[in-house]
Amino acid sequence: QVQLAESGGRLVQAGGSLRLSCVLSGGTFTRYSLAWFRQAPGKEREFVAGMTWFNGRTDVAFSVKDRFFISRDNIRNTVTLEMNNLNAEDTASYYCAATNLNSATTMDSDFPYWGLGTQVTVSS
Repeated sequence: QVQLAESGGRLVQAGGSLRLSCVLSGGTFTRYSLAWFRQAPGKEREFVAGMTWFNGRTDVAFSVKDRFFISRDNIRNTVTLEMNNLNAEDTASYYCAATNLNSATTMDSDFPYWGLGTQVTVSS
C-alpha cells in the first residue's frame, strides 16, 4: 500500500522561504507522478505543483509560478516543494499526492494516494 508522509510545514514570516518534503513508501517511486495540493480554511483544495514519472514534466499553478519549485529525488523517494517569497495567501494545509497515470494531470480526483498534510502559516 502506497503511503505518503509530508514534513516541513511551520510558521514563517511573509517574504520568507520554506521547503516541504514528502516521502513515498510501499511502491516503486519512479512509477508515480507526484504533486502538491493545498487547502486553505473555507476554500477548495487546489493544485500547486506536479511532476510526472514518465518524462519529468512539471506543472505549476499560476498563483505560485516563479516562487514555488517542485523536484524529486529518485534515490530518497522524496518529492520536495521549494517555496519562496511567501505571503499570507499561501497559508494552507499542503498535501502530497501520487498517481501512476500515464498522462500529466492537475485534477485531485486523478490522485488516489494522499498524505495527511503539513500546515504552512505565513504571518504578515
